[in-house]
This record gives sequence, structure tokens and C-alpha cells, in this order.
Amino acid sequence: MKILISDKIADKAIEGIKGLGHNVTVKTGMSPEELISIIPDYECIIVRSATKVREPIIDSASNLKLIIRGGVGLDNIDVEYAKSKGIEVKNTPAASSISVAELAFGHMLASARHIARGTETLKNGKWDKKALKGTELYKKTLGIIGFGRIGIELAKRAIAFDMNVIAYDPFVKETDMNVNLTDLDSLLKESDYISLHLPHTDDTHHLISKEQFEMMKNGVIFIDCARGGVVNEVALYNALKDGKLYGAALDVFEKEPPESSPLFELANFNCTPHIGAMTGEGQGRVGDEIIKILKNY
Repeated sequence: MKILISDKIADKAIEGIKGLGHNVTVKTGMSPEELISIIPDYECIIVRSATKVREPIIDSASNLKLIIRGGVGLDNIDVEYAKSKGIEVKNTPAASSISVAELAFGHMLASARHIARGTETLKNGKWDKKALKGTELYKKTLGIIGFGRIGIELAKRAIAFDMNVIAYDPFVKETDMNVNLTDLDSLLKESDYISLHLPHTDDTHHLISKEQFEMMKNGVIFIDCARGGVVNEVALYNALKDGKLYGAALDVFEKEPPESSPLFELANFNCTPHIGAMTGEGQGRVGDEIIKILKNY
């Protein structure tokens, strides 16, 4: 096939795809107009999160047979519209689970122990030891909203830290892990730490907003390494500013990149630029999964 790779993937994966005998073009950073102009030549496109495969692009893709998303979420692809045109859509949901789970756990530790704030103030010549009194993860309750592959990997790490883990997922009815499945309201009321691991859909848009923050204990640490838009960022800002939350960290934002945010003004807010899957190991597994998809296809 003629394959277009429009977002960066591992060099090893590109060589592996070429090794299957495909004609590969790597062209990243295109505007939608550029992509529309060249997509008719290709039978397959491989994207990460930057390229948006929307209806106008699909309409122009007269020879397209397969879209591969290197990653979990498919919110940058009009999946049902592509399928209606006879185009298969595949992703690599398992490849980056460990990377994302480790980042979420890292944010839990960083928020609990003020790692980012301690680094910043010390580099600026301040010795704010007394102001940076933290809290432990040990014996605390972690509530995981969305108990799929990433949620399960996070639970493994939390259990190793001797945390009590509870989870809410409307599609999961049982688990063989030492995790109690519960309803959303109970999770919000019982958790000391809350981490989101679910897609952004019409049903999950602003799932966590003012009402949900008000249900939480005082002093919760809140983490979102899932998708922007699941959290109402204005409500999050107010919960942090009012002291309802001890701390929070986002790897994802409703608008990416965020042009500005009042959250950035808060000392108890940490953030990263959607790097959950951005590890060498995770990217390698994504590449392996892409090659596997192409072999099966």
C-alpha cells in the first residue's frame, strides 16, 4: 500500500513498515489544507494525536482504506463517518498503558510532596522547607474513574504503595484485583486521590464539574492524564483556589495547547503537555502494534 505517516512515530517502526513492502511517505506538521491536497494518493494514513482526520479529509481520501491511530483515543478521527465510507479505523490501545499509568502515579507523588514547587523555589534561591510539608500515599484511598488498561496499570502501582484502591467504570462489573468497584458518587466521597482514565465523549464531557468537586472530601489530590474536556477546568480552578482540593495535576486540556489558563497561577497545580504516552518504551510498543495491524490487514 501507499502509506502516509502524518505524525511522528518511532524510526524503528517506519523501517518496519517499509520492511513489509509498503511505499511509505513521512510528512508531519501539515495543515488540514495540505493534507486534503495529498490524501487522495494514499491507501493508508498513520496518525498520532496532532493530525485531525475529519469529514472533509475523509471525503477527499478517494483511495483510503485504513486509518491507524498510534495511541488510545480516537477523538481526533471521525470514526463512524470513515466507516460509512468503507474505511477501517484501528488504534493501539494497549501499547502506551504503562507509560500513562506511570505519569499519573508520578503526578500523584509530585502533588503530594510539592516536587515541582520545591524545584522552582529552590532554583530561585529560596529554602521553603517549612512551606512544603506534604502528605503520604500510604494507606490512602485512590479512586480510579475508568478501569480499563491504564486504570488497571495504575491500580497495580497504587497497591504496591499499600494504597486502598476503588474504581468506577460503567462497563466493568467484576475484577480479580484487590480493587473495590463502586458507583461514581461513592468514589468521589471516599477517595483521597482521584485519577481519571476514560475517553472524552458526549457522555463524559465535564463529567467532573462543580457538583462533583463539592462531593469530594476536603484535601483531595486530583489527576487527569486521560482527555481534556472530561473535567470542567473553571470548576477545577475554583476547587483549588478555595482550598477544597489539596492539589491537582493535568496532562490534558480542553484546548490543546492552552493559550492561557488561570490554573497556571496556582501553586498547588501541576501540569505537563500531554506527554502520557511519550516514553521511548511506549513509543516502541506503539510502533510494534502499528506493524502488527498492517501485517494482519
